[in-house]
Amino acid sequence: MEATYSPALALPTPTTRARWIGRVLSAIPVLFLAMDAVMKLVHPSFVTEASSRIGFPDHLAEPVGVILLACVALYLVPRTAMLGATLLTGYLGGAVAIHARIDDPLITHTLVPVFVAVLLWGGLLLRDARVRVAIGPAR
Repeated sequence: MEATYSPALALPTPTTRARWIGRVLSAIPVLFLAMDAVMKLVHPSFVTEASSRIGFPDHLAEPVGVILLACVALYLVPRTAMLGATLLTGYLGGAVAIHARIDDPLITHTLVPVFVAVLLWGGLLLRDARVRVAIGPAR
């Protein structure tokens, strides 16, 4: 059976400008999350203190760092970027829950993970047509 081309299946290619803006928007949370993961792996004293303050078991810092790095890597690979963004959104949702549970300040602590997630998805939306298709047509 021969494959046929259907214009309905063709994905619109993002403009060069949109792709670059998307890359810049994506770079900000990627750098932030990669630094967070590395700090969990290197485990300096301030990470131990911060983990203790939020009630997070110190021995879980390294496994969480590895998981976070894996999710960031998935986000960086174009083919798996949507999966990476979804997993990172779950991770960031957990951070919101932890900060809300200990009654941290709303803007400076609790909502920062939400802002990071918005940058992740906004950057991906601008650089990957599949995300726009998954969200649906704008009407």
